Amino acid sequence: MTKKTKKPNQSLKIPKIILVVGQFLSFISTKLTVLFAARLFTSPIKHKIPKRELEMDRNSRQETLTIPSIQKSIVAYHSGSSLKKILLVHGWSGRGTQLVKFAEAFQKLGYQIVSFDAPAHGKSQGNTTLLPEFIASIIEIEKHFGPFEAAVGHSLGGMALLNAVKDGLQIKRLTIIGSGDIVKDIMDDFVKKLELHPKISDMLRIHFEKKSNRTMDSYSSFHAAAEITIPVLVIHDENDDEVPVSCAHHIHQNLKNGELMITQNLGHRKILGDAAVIQKTIQFTTS
Repeated sequence: MTKKTKKPNQSLKIPKIILVVGQFLSFISTKLTVLFAARLFTSPIKHKIPKRELEMDRNSRQETLTIPSIQKSIVAYHSGSSLKKILLVHGWSGRGTQLVKFAEAFQKLGYQIVSFDAPAHGKSQGNTTLLPEFIASIIEIEKHFGPFEAAVGHSLGGMALLNAVKDGLQIKRLTIIGSGDIVKDIMDDFVKKLELHPKISDMLRIHFEKKSNRTMDSYSSFHAAAEITIPVLVIHDENDDEVPVSCAHHIHQNLKNGELMITQNLGHRKILGDAAVIQKTIQFTTS
């Protein structure tokens, strides 16, 4: 019997119209091409909240919180009244309710859950955002709802939490799931998917650095990992076709106090509902 081959994940397929526009602009103007790529790179997709997250959405207390450092507002979610608090941070194009299975598991143990829709995500206002705004949101969330016992972050949320801890977020333990690592690799991959010349990636990096007065590489996860001392659990799927598993190994290698869990056949998002992953996170956080 022939073993069926898994179909590749199509969630990252770029619409043809975008590829055509990108190619057209590349013939006209490099500057316009960079601005086009920058807009796409900073524009998350707002997905409709799935049924599995509706109960968390209904039962959470929600409020709008202004982030002075970036002059933007986010919607924060919190449930429970315990002084023991867990912060959950979603990834790119995610929502504050996306880590619902983790929220339910921690609530059963008596924890208060705090999460948020990052700028331009979920119910938060705006159309564009970037990693530094995730980090700024986390720091502001701590001021209003902290202190937190621990935090769990998915994908870009994991990168943001590593950087936030480096920048002063006070937590005892951190779990990151499917997190990216080197910013240059992320930008190179993005430009490749747009079928643009590789030089656009470097120009895109320079474009963002001029705006932030900070190198993009300084946000890379492995740099933050090397500077923090709290225990960090790194979880990643071997078959993640959005963020390569090599990211997890490199982050783990740079941690002073790290633990690594590699799963199979869960991909980039299914991993968030896996019972073994949730149990391992609970065990690590409460040990």
